[in-house]
Amino acid sequence: MRTTDFAEPVLGWYRLHGRKRLPWQLDKTPYRVWVSEIMLQQTQVATVIPYYQRFLKRFPNLSSLADASSDEVLQLWQGLGYYARARNMQHAAQIIRDECQGIFPRELERVMALPGIGRSTAGAILTFACKQSWPILDGNVKRVLARCFEVSGWYGQVNTMKQLWALAERLTPQQHTDQYNQAMMDIGAMLCLKTNPNCEACPLSDRCESYRHNTQARYPEKKPKKARPNKQTLMLLHRYRNRILLWRRPPTGIWGGLWSLPEVGNAADITDWQRQHLSLTRSHNSIDKNLLKHQFTHFSLDISLAVIELDRLPGKVSDNENMVFVKADGLSEYGLPTPVRRILENVLKLT
Repeated sequence: MRTTDFAEPVLGWYRLHGRKRLPWQLDKTPYRVWVSEIMLQQTQVATVIPYYQRFLKRFPNLSSLADASSDEVLQLWQGLGYYARARNMQHAAQIIRDECQGIFPRELERVMALPGIGRSTAGAILTFACKQSWPILDGNVKRVLARCFEVSGWYGQVNTMKQLWALAERLTPQQHTDQYNQAMMDIGAMLCLKTNPNCEACPLSDRCESYRHNTQARYPEKKPKKARPNKQTLMLLHRYRNRILLWRRPPTGIWGGLWSLPEVGNAADITDWQRQHLSLTRSHNSIDKNLLKHQFTHFSLDISLAVIELDRLPGKVSDNENMVFVKADGLSEYGLPTPVRRILENVLKLT
């Protein structure tokens, strides 16, 4: 199939039905498009829009993001999940500030070398913001191509991705690439849905092997299922009057860099943790077992909660920048994981 045979109906559909007024499509700059592309990774457009607008209001340009504290960035990111995206984005902004004179690079290889930016994201930034011509392969485009050409295998397999990239490279036109790439994403998001695709409205239906063979449900092939492990943690809610003890998590890993509640393995570990970190011992008032179950991509987490009422503020906390007692009405200023914020809101509402 020639590039034009595939691209022409896609472009025609875009001019009539494609999305053209999304916030990041207005006043395009590499920075604004970059922020949107990172937020849109594994997150739907409707969810991203209010986060994007708040983020751009606080960090309107690259230098403001690079100069911000990590707490400010993570606080605005809370609820979007996959927090490594925010940490990588700020790190990349600092690299651009320090090594590129604050100017976003225009070369694909240099963009891909930045933290958190892969080939598809780099291509999208340069296509949409710099009018260059690069193929993209986000989740929506993968699904469209996998169905149109009945590409076997799931995305985690090297051979499958090679086939999809080869198709993307061959079919992406050199002219109107930005419209074509946006159209392919829109077709995947609006028509070529994971379930119940609207094939009759799709401009590619007469070129789609899955539509011809009625195999839409088979493609793309799903990742082989594995049993999702279940983990447990016991969070500690130390409270002194209207203050709550928060603990900053390590910079990498689950909820990296966010403020949370201290965690131990079980109730027997509470006394040792308090002695080590607060120079005090205090019995817990109660434990709510399996208070909340939170689903991560690769495992589920059962969260239990121990409430410890204090009669004084421990002096040791003031020497530890990763722990702080926060007034209940000031929690909104801290970036908290969604399940932790939910737990605190419920506890504070009930007391």
